[in-house]
Amino acid sequence: MKHPVSLLCTALWLCGLSSLSYAADVPQGTVLAQKQELVRHIKDEPASLDPAKAVGLPEIQVIRDLYEGLVNQNEKGELVPGVATRWQSNDNRIWTFTLRDNAKWSDGSPVTAQDFVYSWRRLVDPKTTSPFAWFAALAGINNAQAIIDGKAAPDTLGVTAVDAKTLRVQLDKPLPWFSNLTANFAFYPVQKANVESGKEWTRPGALVGNGAYVLKDRVVNEKLVVEPNPHYWDNAKTVLQKVTFVPINQESSATKRYLAGDIDITESFPKNMYQKLLKDIPGQVYTPPQLGTYYYAFNTQKGPTADARVRLALSMTIDRRIMAEKVLGTGEKPAWHFTPDVTAGFTPETSPFEQMSQQELNAQAKTLLQAAGYGPQRPLKLTLLYNTSENHQKIAIAVASMWKKNLGVDVKLQNQEWKTYIDSRNTGNFDVIRASWVGDYNEPSTFLSLLTSSHSGNISRFNDPAYDKIINQATLETTEKARNADYNMAEKILTEKAPIAPIYQYTNGRLIKPWVKGYPINNPEDVAYSRTMYIEKH
Repeated sequence: MKHPVSLLCTALWLCGLSSLSYAADVPQGTVLAQKQELVRHIKDEPASLDPAKAVGLPEIQVIRDLYEGLVNQNEKGELVPGVATRWQSNDNRIWTFTLRDNAKWSDGSPVTAQDFVYSWRRLVDPKTTSPFAWFAALAGINNAQAIIDGKAAPDTLGVTAVDAKTLRVQLDKPLPWFSNLTANFAFYPVQKANVESGKEWTRPGALVGNGAYVLKDRVVNEKLVVEPNPHYWDNAKTVLQKVTFVPINQESSATKRYLAGDIDITESFPKNMYQKLLKDIPGQVYTPPQLGTYYYAFNTQKGPTADARVRLALSMTIDRRIMAEKVLGTGEKPAWHFTPDVTAGFTPETSPFEQMSQQELNAQAKTLLQAAGYGPQRPLKLTLLYNTSENHQKIAIAVASMWKKNLGVDVKLQNQEWKTYIDSRNTGNFDVIRASWVGDYNEPSTFLSLLTSSHSGNISRFNDPAYDKIINQATLETTEKARNADYNMAEKILTEKAPIAPIYQYTNGRLIKPWVKGYPINNPEDVAYSRTMYIEKH
């Protein structure tokens, strides 16, 4: 896990050496396939290949191949060098990153500290309208929030190019795990000349990246093809010569193509096929725990779910045990908190929901809903929105059935394609919406900060000053014990006010062909780079 590693970064300790670089490590004696081509499934057509515009896993999976940040992660989620060969801080507030001399863009020009200054300023610039601008504020970069709010100019951001190969970052308060945050895609550099070349700068043949691969072809809703970047600093260790990302939003379709030999790695598979797949293709089915939570977000600003009693009643009536064990059944755990149990630095207190039987929860929920004015004579009516997916549909049907049976709620199920769903989510055009969060770093704040009032990822529009205060206080604590106490207080507020209903903790369910090696299946954040993979002869 990467968080404990960063906490050890004390006075002038250099956290990284180029000799530890993480690329395809082919064991001696391995016989490689002559054709080094991989087909990876992604769950939908990427919304954008601009790191500042990325919003979900479909685009992030591709972006990780096209760009590289200051640091990367290895198969355990630990930090290893990326563009930066080392990083240091003597107070956890001023951080200095030393960039490697041979880092280049795919057009052969050098990657410099100024490229990161430009990219990070662009990230927080309101004109960019980045859905991940909040991440710079979360990281505590000086003036980030003021710039996002339009109260300061982008060039006042606390990031400076000391020289071409030295980047200095000033935070507004000490943050021991700041280096971990720089692995996030939002902090990837983009080339100024490329971005300013025109609106079509992310098209094949136009996009200039600094990652291990370059974009060669793209057919919307069909494929994205990448090939090795000859100017990548570690290109000599890149084994795969072609990677094709195939967007498929139906798990059964992706699984069918996998079984037919058309796909080498899937992003998921239908939950109801789990046992059959284990029997038919043993050794190809993986379900390790993941740093992520599947949840429903309630619209706290309008409609029936603006009433906290309604939200709490709906949350209580979701039988999380049944959802995890019966509806899903691939190792998922009931989510009694928003923060997953596997999160570093988090020891959860027992939730009152967990201590009650489902019958008791249903009875209390019914009383709450009646107090809010709903019952047989005036049934609650709402729409449950989810992005197109068989698994999402399966879960929505199960939850809607629970709400109908126990509360008499009339639920209209609505599915939308990814881009339309994102638009509905961003504009608040929903009553209840499916959502999920996979940690951007291994620390509770990656989850709990999401519900702060100023966070652009706050889907439910939850606004609670007491909650904001607790999350801010957690960043000021000097011990993990004190932070953990704050995080548990925050979780208690989420349970009582119910802006969201956590349903289950993720497992990383996917299918991988036995000849595909180098996939970091145990990375808690499911961070995978194609450059670490290779194909054995088969």
